Amino acid sequence: MNEAPTSERGAQRCPCGSGDVFDICCGPVLDGRPAPTAERLMRSRYTAFAVGDAAYLLRSWHPSTRPARLDIDPEVRWLRLDILAKAGGGPFDADGVVEFEAIHRDPSGRGVLHERSRFVREHGHWYYVDGDLF
Repeated sequence: MNEAPTSERGAQRCPCGSGDVFDICCGPVLDGRPAPTAERLMRSRYTAFAVGDAAYLLRSWHPSTRPARLDIDPEVRWLRLDILAKAGGGPFDADGVVEFEAIHRDPSGRGVLHERSRFVREHGHWYYVDGDLF
C-alpha cells in the first residue's frame, strides 16, 4: 500500500499536484469535507488512489454507478495528475466534466490513464458518475 502515516502525509505536498500540502488540499476532502468543485473532487480521487484509500473512492462514487467493492492495486504507483480540460463543475453547477491524464508506474512500466470523467452535485456533495477512457 502507498499510504504513509497521517502525520507524515499532512506535511508533504499533496499527490494531486496542486502544490499545496496534503492537510490543506485533499486531506480534508478525504476526511469528509465536501469538495467545492468537480475538479477538486477529481483531484481528491486521484489522491485517494495514490494513498490507497478505497473507502473514500467508494464514498465519492455516485450510488447509481458505484461498484460493490474496489480493489486498489498496491503495485501501481501514481506519479502525476494533469488536468487537461473542464466544463461546468463549479460551486453552483449541478454537473461537470473533467478531462485528465494520470501518470503511473507498475511492474510492467510507465502508463497513462486518460479519462474524461463526469460528475454530479447532489445535496452539496460532488460525486463521480463515470468516464470515457482514451
